[in-house]
Amino acid sequence: MSGLAIPPLYLLVAAVAGLLVGSFLNVLIVRLPVMMERAWARDCAALSDLPAPQQPAFNLLVPRSRCGHCGHPLRWVENIPILSFMVLRGRCSACGAAISWRYPAVEAVTALLFAYCAARWGIGPEAAAWATFGSILLSCALIDWDTTYLPDDLTLGLLWLGLVSASLGYSGVRLDDALWGAVVGYGSLWSIFWIFKLLTGKEGMGFGDFKLFAALGAWFGWTGLVPVILLASCSGAVIGLLMQWRGSLREGGVLPFGPFLALGGFAVMGVGPGKPFPLLGL
Repeated sequence: MSGLAIPPLYLLVAAVAGLLVGSFLNVLIVRLPVMMERAWARDCAALSDLPAPQQPAFNLLVPRSRCGHCGHPLRWVENIPILSFMVLRGRCSACGAAISWRYPAVEAVTALLFAYCAARWGIGPEAAAWATFGSILLSCALIDWDTTYLPDDLTLGLLWLGLVSASLGYSGVRLDDALWGAVVGYGSLWSIFWIFKLLTGKEGMGFGDFKLFAALGAWFGWTGLVPVILLASCSGAVIGLLMQWRGSLREGGVLPFGPFLALGGFAVMGVGPGKPFPLLGL
């Protein structure tokens, strides 16, 4: 469904829900890579018959959110999405250090995402499915940009959610199209990876990119992958050249591809998921 007449109150409720989810995404984006690194350290210690490193509990719930500069634990009044940032004027109440603008930006983007899904699909499972899709995709993009990690917990979860949503009729994509979208998404980048490696001896991308592209295929079908990869490649090339010109590329010239795949995914979601020619909205 699209073009529904949704009462403004419902849109407001959806936006508030998005703010709360966005606040959680900020925690997820920062903590999940650290949790992964700690798990790798424990696995390495176990394989080497060494004692596991002793570290305090660290997950999505523990410890409480705190200032990254002075360690000041945030009170609940300092954790209200966007509003706390505005009241504090972007500064820690304890040490006065600047708070990253990205925290309220993620909250605002997620609120807009939820309101958009409610306006387009109504208040129901279709909107919930696409809001979840957008939330996970945003998390993947920012984690990859920060760390070059694309966590399996997110990419594979997004893949399975896409297949389930297709089977239930929530995504607007037939299950067979979703299945082949996942196959083509993974297989195409996997093939490019190995051709490039055989020709140059270098790895041009990570396996997480294959899984994310497969997940996008599960949501859009194989035809939707064409505009995604075109937008991702073009935007990635432009940003890469600009960053190279400014000298701001990571050591080794690494530019994560996940954020650009996500950009293409959001574009196709906005134009028309489940349509044979998403670039044309048909």
